[in-house]
Amino acid sequence: MRITVETSVAAPINQVWRAYTTPSDIMQWNAASNDWHTTRATVDLREGGAFSSRMEAKDGSIGFDFAGTYTKIDEHKRIEYAFGDRKAEVEFVPGPKGIVVRITFDSEATHSVEQQQGGWQAILDNFARYVEARKKTS
Repeated sequence: MRITVETSVAAPINQVWRAYTTPSDIMQWNAASNDWHTTRATVDLREGGAFSSRMEAKDGSIGFDFAGTYTKIDEHKRIEYAFGDRKAEVEFVPGPKGIVVRITFDSEATHSVEQQQGGWQAILDNFARYVEARKKTS
């Protein structure tokens, strides 16, 4: 099953793209809730390049690497990647309130569709808040 989440980011595409693809930025926004964080991130932003984000509970009780390989990069427009036997596409589309960031991904069997959609949406909402807050200070 495919799941889609999206948000609108009130910022120019170059700022949205940079925040989505820069490890130091990813570490600031990549968490579904306040009790989780990303402790390290790597990005080799090219087709065939690898990415990895180490996501951990802040209490140290659990963590995992969200990692994969980029399969298509269309700068400022689209990122496609594979992670395990799953795939995802990230679209960056100009909209009336800024850039619409839309992620469509393959679901997995461990968690419910609602849990997966909720978690990915929460991360994307954090991303939008992070970019918009940075825009105000830069």
